[in-house]
Amino acid sequence: MLAPAPAVIAADYLSLADAQRAIFPDALRFAAVALQPTAAQLKAIAALAGVQPARGRLAAWRVFGRDGELGFFFTDEVVGRQDFIDYALGINADGSLRAPEIMSYRESHGGEVRNAAWRAQFAHRSNGATLRPAIDIRNIAGATLSCEHLTAGVRYLAALWQLLLRDGAGAPG
Repeated sequence: MLAPAPAVIAADYLSLADAQRAIFPDALRFAAVALQPTAAQLKAIAALAGVQPARGRLAAWRVFGRDGELGFFFTDEVVGRQDFIDYALGINADGSLRAPEIMSYRESHGGEVRNAAWRAQFAHRSNGATLRPAIDIRNIAGATLSCEHLTAGVRYLAALWQLLLRDGAGAPG
C-alpha cells in the first residue's frame, strides 16, 4: 500500500549576510538587538498588527552606516500554506519600509512572492503596521496565502518597530 508522497519543494535563496547586503547595501555594521517585549507590549503589538499567521523565529539588528544609524533589519518566519517562509525586512530610521527579501521558501506553490515587482510594493511605505493584503499589497493568483501571510508578517514587524524600537529602544543583543 504505497501512496504517492506530496511534493516537497524547499529552496534557500539568500543567506543572512546576503539578505543584509540586499536590503541595506550601504550598511557598515549590524548589531543584534535582544527583543524581550513584556506581555503588555506583546498585546499592544498584536492589537496594532492584527490577525497573524503562525510564526517561527524572529530576530532583529540595528543597522549602522557611515553617518550613523540607518534603521533596523529583521528576519522572520511566517507560515505560507503549510510551511515556513523565511524572509528579511528593513525598516529605515524614519519608519519607512524597504522591500522584503525571501530567504527560504518551502511550499510547492506560491513562490511568485519572490518576484521583485511584488516585493517592491512594500518599499517606501511609511506605516507598515496598517498594510492590507489585496488592498495595499496586491495578491498573486496561486500565491494568495503566501501574499497574505507575508503582508501580515511585515505588519507585525512594523508594529514591533513602532512600539519597541522606534525611539532608540531595544537592548543590544
